[in-house]
Amino acid sequence: MSELAIKIRIAEREYPMRVKEEEEERLRVVGKLLNERLRFFKDQFGIQEKQDLLAMVAFETMVDKLKLEDERNDHQTSIDQKLNLLDELLSSASK
Repeated sequence: MSELAIKIRIAEREYPMRVKEEEEERLRVVGKLLNERLRFFKDQFGIQEKQDLLAMVAFETMVDKLKLEDERNDHQTSIDQKLNLLDELLSSASK
């Protein structure tokens, strides 16, 4: 696992970082996605200030993260309920 020195460009600024080789592609994709969302907010809403654009992208990202966490928790609850039911059925069948 070697590390690479790369630069990711976000909002017209370069950010140097050292990353694990296997993480490089993911980080480059993230940088590309961030820049695409920045362009979207700039074009869609006419926002020019980079700090405002970054804040909008950060806000959108956190909303998506919380939504995914809620969905994961709902799925986990559903799985737990099904496993408990299965456990009860197996327990009653073995008596």
